[in-house]
Amino acid sequence: MGDMIFQNNLWHINRHSVSWAFLIGLFCCFLPMPFQMVPGVILCVWIGANIPVSILLIWISNPFTMAPMFYATYRLGAWMLGQDTQVSTIDLSWDWLSAQLSLVWKPLLLGSITTGLTLGILAFITVRLYWRWKVSKDWSVRRQRMLQRLRS
Repeated sequence: MGDMIFQNNLWHINRHSVSWAFLIGLFCCFLPMPFQMVPGVILCVWIGANIPVSILLIWISNPFTMAPMFYATYRLGAWMLGQDTQVSTIDLSWDWLSAQLSLVWKPLLLGSITTGLTLGILAFITVRLYWRWKVSKDWSVRRQRMLQRLRS
């Protein structure tokens, strides 16, 4: 990625870079693929989001949380497509995955993208609103202190 990886927004904490990092991180953590950090970093560079915050959020999906997350997104996708859930048991092995992938890929992908986008957008909006509220509150406190100093 050359010099692009050293852009200020990618490493500094500001409203723009952190809010986009939340959207990217939560979206990518729900992608049903290995090495979710690669598309996460590419999106961060492209949009100008904070890379460390995004990667931290991508790590929400880890070996302990991945199975329940993807089962839930599979169920959501199956419900959205109007399908019955065709998987009764999950066995984390290559044999099971290769046999079941043709049955589950559509609902899993739809549920994962829907969940990732929904949570990412909600986090983006929440970070923006919280940041604005916090800055406004800090300015108000600063203004009150200045007025108290002027009075005394």
